[in-house]
Amino acid sequence: MDRAATEGIGVIELDGRSVEYRFARRRRRTLGLSVDAHGLKVVAPLRAPWREIDAFLREKRRWIVAKLDEWARVPKPPLLHGMSGESLPLFGVAHILEVSLSVPERVRSVIHEPGRLIITAPRWRALETLVRWLKTRALEALEPRAAHFAARLGRAAPPVRLSNARTQWGVCGADGSIRLSWRLVHLAPELADYVVAHEVAHLVELNHSRRFWSHVAALYPQWRGAREQLELAGASLPVMKGKR
Repeated sequence: MDRAATEGIGVIELDGRSVEYRFARRRRRTLGLSVDAHGLKVVAPLRAPWREIDAFLREKRRWIVAKLDEWARVPKPPLLHGMSGESLPLFGVAHILEVSLSVPERVRSVIHEPGRLIITAPRWRALETLVRWLKTRALEALEPRAAHFAARLGRAAPPVRLSNARTQWGVCGADGSIRLSWRLVHLAPELADYVVAHEVAHLVELNHSRRFWSHVAALYPQWRGAREQLELAGASLPVMKGKR
């Protein structure tokens, strides 16, 4: 990588292995590291010398290597077609799909039993029927949690709507409404709770200042661990064929 560039791809030897990383310079005071499904990212102040950046990476080598290995173990997201035998998580617990063709075709339903979801629908509507059911369950689970966290901050229950977002779990609007990804229904309730608490905290601070994070900590003291688990869990969630 051209070391005069403000963005690019670099490579460094850490503990006997070549580690590729994305690099960017930004208006900030400190060096920052993050590891996700795309690998290592390094963000540096605009005038940070390369010797300082290299030294920082070597100092953090054990953490970097451990995180890269952790992400390497995350299963790839399965592609669901809406067929019997497929599996998806519901509130953090794996469930097997059992698809039954409906007669007459207008009949559509999902029955939840321990460890399985029984879908009755026309063949080409099974996935659509499942997603509609999952969205209903998501709203039923998330709305009360938003009201709970809002009450703890002395606020009225915010309007909650669902989004189809895959990578953005939640958004709090300036009007006090909250949009949450329906895919939170796949996750363990404690992880979904972190997302809800995060967005509810924005009702008080519509930013990511220290005051904002103090509100998050008051609502959800284990937020740091939950945020990390959320990234890992979200990377392996199923993808519905043909569905946003």
